[in-house]
Amino acid sequence: MTNFMDSSSIDRIVDAIKTDLMAEGGAKISPMRNYQFAIAVYSPDKEFKMRQKLRQMRDELQAAGWSVLFVSLFQLFLDRLKAMEPSYLEMMIAREKSLTARQSERGLNYLKEKLAPEIEGQEGLAQDVINKIEEFVRSNKLAPEKTLILLGRTGGLYPFFRSSGLLRYIDGKTGNLPVILLYPGERQDISSLSFMGEQPADRDYRPRIYS
Repeated sequence: MTNFMDSSSIDRIVDAIKTDLMAEGGAKISPMRNYQFAIAVYSPDKEFKMRQKLRQMRDELQAAGWSVLFVSLFQLFLDRLKAMEPSYLEMMIAREKSLTARQSERGLNYLKEKLAPEIEGQEGLAQDVINKIEEFVRSNKLAPEKTLILLGRTGGLYPFFRSSGLLRYIDGKTGNLPVILLYPGERQDISSLSFMGEQPADRDYRPRIYS
């Protein structure tokens, strides 16, 4: 079941999230009390519309006394690249160009192999997300029932990223604060998502999916 979303779909998704966040008795983005994760799935070509609606939602939440942290996964990835030795980066770029000149898939597969440790796994972006959340908690007097974590700019990691792994590794390390992952892609059935509408559907999802 492939979703082709128009702008009204973005409005509907964000409005549903806002309603559930501000529900009486606390956020209800998940049916599981100790698993406060959700995924907002939207068409990749609606990225800027989604950002606009989320800014509006953030402003409304903050006006109502909420604390909202937006974490750019793409920026976390760039920070990791900047921390690498310049000579290593130059070598990697040169090797990718050489392999791509022979066959485009070889260059891409090489990058996937080299960049995987920076993105996937417990010590990849998941750890950076945990660090950001912990810093946010330390630096602010938070009311857990009025706190939201948004994980965005996911599309900038295509084609190296699988979000189900990220959520699995940060589970239990977010202080049970509501976390919503912004997911440019397609929902293909009840629990199957295709990142950017290009990668094979991933069915390893427990969170509630807004689409």
